[in-house]
Amino acid sequence: MTGMAILEVKDLSRHFGGLAAVNHVSVDVEDGEILGLIGPNGAGKSTMLNLIDGTLKVSSGTIAFRGHNITRYPPHRRAHLGIARVFQKNALFKGMTVLENVMAGSYLLTRHGPWGMIGHTYERVRRQPETLKHCMDLLEFVGLEDRTHELCVSLPHGSQRELCVAVALASDPALLLLDEPLTGMNAEETDSMIRIIKEVNATRGTTIIVVEHNVRAVLGLCARSVVLNYGQKLTEGTPRQCVADPAVIEAYLGTDHDVA
Repeated sequence: MTGMAILEVKDLSRHFGGLAAVNHVSVDVEDGEILGLIGPNGAGKSTMLNLIDGTLKVSSGTIAFRGHNITRYPPHRRAHLGIARVFQKNALFKGMTVLENVMAGSYLLTRHGPWGMIGHTYERVRRQPETLKHCMDLLEFVGLEDRTHELCVSLPHGSQRELCVAVALASDPALLLLDEPLTGMNAEETDSMIRIIKEVNATRGTTIIVVEHNVRAVLGLCARSVVLNYGQKLTEGTPRQCVADPAVIEAYLGTDHDVA
């Protein structure tokens, strides 16, 4: 970790009518860290990711990424700068194979648009050995190298989540946003995904923000966490400091007593 902020969120707010889904939140994300974003249901965690990746427009405040003020940038501009997202639901091209999905994710590294990549047959892509190798390396990284030519919908849920990570990594992002990556996973799948997230950070140097309800997983994954409640930042610190905070315990009462 360098101690330099790759992402600077200043006084960020997003209103839906009279509701402040995110209310004057400030947080710096250091280059190379894994930051946990936790809080009860409805705390504003996914809204924060939507504001960072440009899916939602900011009501007030600023977002800076690698020194660029990206507050008004559309999602594709942020993606080109190096921000990638894995959504809560598996955002995959259901009629395409495992490999074709990763190829579609790699379009930011090519002169093709995403639909151009999708339109390429496997035989034509074989003429682009660097792109093909890049995609195959990512599938090996997440443990799906033996399933390259299967339709993605044939994969079990945990493997589809891993494929979503490979698709996001295909553009070589500097910042990876993970929105509840462990949702719906059994214990074995959870362990596998945690290992992949740690390896992405350790071997590729990718900065990661993880939104996750599985607080125990966050304890083992992140060096630092930010807790949101009712759209406001409640506290930040090490995960253990956060879950021991009386205000955090009170925020979870009635939704998740098992925060330790």
